[in-house]
Amino acid sequence: MSSPRWPVVLFDMDGTVIDTIRLIIDSYVHALGTIGERAEEPLIRTWIGRTLADVFVERYPDHADALEATYLEWNLGNMGRLVRTYPGVPEFFDALDAAGVRFGIATAKRRTSAQATLDAVGLDGRVDLLATMGDTAEHKPSPQPLLFAASKLGIDPGDAVYVGDAIYDVRAAKAAGMASIAVSWGAGVRDDLSNEGPTAIVDTVDALRALVLGAD
Repeated sequence: MSSPRWPVVLFDMDGTVIDTIRLIIDSYVHALGTIGERAEEPLIRTWIGRTLADVFVERYPDHADALEATYLEWNLGNMGRLVRTYPGVPEFFDALDAAGVRFGIATAKRRTSAQATLDAVGLDGRVDLLATMGDTAEHKPSPQPLLFAASKLGIDPGDAVYVGDAIYDVRAAKAAGMASIAVSWGAGVRDDLSNEGPTAIVDTVDALRALVLGAD
């Protein structure tokens, strides 16, 4: 029998449970191209995990609102073509259900985009909680999104683990008093993730499942 290590698991969305990396990169490239700007893929990958508003206001303040609108329009229009679930994630969700582990998603996406992403890969209705950008005033690496999720689930943050692919995910989990698991298959660079000192770092969904649920 498995012995879950945590009673609650919270997940980041992009690059963690759903492969949206190509969609996000191409959306940024498209939006920036409309104002004659460009950014290389390695740089764009470091933006993943932050809100669009934070990125655009910081880097392109004179065009932030227009860039965000352009990004969102292109992103939603190409979602069905470019997103997919990481192999093994739906089965992992099934195993969490079977083990009595509660799980949810805390993402920097807007609710409409997050819901559309779940719909696109058939994961709608699979999580106990979906916390999105509009639920808190501050966003990762602030702990607010994770503390909000814990509050909505009625749990102590110390009873949860947050799983994500970005350094901002690890920082947010630490600040919230949660354990953290970094996954190396998303946008983040493994060495950068390791340097943040997560509770653990895993390279496959099978390894994540074994860590969370324990060995049979």
